[in-house]
Amino acid sequence: MTSALHDSSVRHFASDNYAGAHPEVLEAMAAANGGHQSAYGDDVYTARLGEVMRVHFGERAQVFPVFNGTGANVLSLQSVVPRWGAVITAASAHINTDECGAPERVGGLKLLPVATPDGKLTPELIATEAYGFGDVHRAEPHAVSITQSTEFGTLYTPEEIAAIAEYAHSQGLALHLDGARIANAAAALNLPLRAFTTDAGVDVVSFGGTKNGLVFGEAVVVLNPERAHGVDYLRKMNMQLASKLRFVSAQLIALLEGDLWLRGAAHANAMAARLRAGLEAKITAGEITGLSFAQDTQVNGIFASLPAAAAEKVRESFRFYDWDASLEQVRWMTAFDTTEADVDAFIAAIAEALPAR
Repeated sequence: MTSALHDSSVRHFASDNYAGAHPEVLEAMAAANGGHQSAYGDDVYTARLGEVMRVHFGERAQVFPVFNGTGANVLSLQSVVPRWGAVITAASAHINTDECGAPERVGGLKLLPVATPDGKLTPELIATEAYGFGDVHRAEPHAVSITQSTEFGTLYTPEEIAAIAEYAHSQGLALHLDGARIANAAAALNLPLRAFTTDAGVDVVSFGGTKNGLVFGEAVVVLNPERAHGVDYLRKMNMQLASKLRFVSAQLIALLEGDLWLRGAAHANAMAARLRAGLEAKITAGEITGLSFAQDTQVNGIFASLPAAAAEKVRESFRFYDWDASLEQVRWMTAFDTTEADVDAFIAAIAEALPAR
């Protein structure tokens, strides 16, 4: 038996990807083990996952489990964009900044990034790149991609997404939603998943699981089968089809069949709110100076301006990432397993690194 190589009591604030797997997810994987099941998705767990997903997204929803988020995004976009097509997206979007060019290099499509102050697109911003239809000299726009919650930790309301969908569809564009943290968005909005996806006019979703307690695994959820084509073939071609797919599907079932997806996300959001409130209280009391916040804290991410020297001091105990080093902005993320004690210890470390008023 392999011994643990790390201290399991230590938690950081760098990413919700740092968290381990939820015990209920591990139990689901163990329950799916033993005996034989057909490979490549022709198994009872993947069939059941389709039923579970349709409860959340509606009867037309089709689900295609994949290994990871980049794979889900590339696959989703390929299914709605032809080889010569382009995707309009926020400049800060994960597909534009953190996927090593995979949408363009692997997906064979062009990204048209739009600068935004908060990671959110609007019909007016989309319109700045929605042109050149029929012009063979320009990659033709065929889709819009938004992220919920955004890379800045901000949220779209259902009305905002519906407005984007209406505009996109009026221009002949499909609407993709990168839902790496879709559960955190639903928990913060206190809405069912379909309220800001299916009901708002989204065509295809990259559904995130790894950041919310899965070992590995995400899913492409096609909401509008008339717009997404060839997903089965594209998944195989993109090396995203697991032979033992039942183990991905079993994890997603564990997440979505009950309320685990919501419990984990709501807890992560609450821990971020606790962190923000604790630091703001210290700022108000004059116990710390030099710290400010760049965005509202709506889900499980906090974006703060922290002097570089203080950041390095805090990093002696807790890992976290720079967001914009030129502005001394950092990002702090909480997860489903972040505890109140973790948050309070982090607050204390930040307070110790900053001077009082």
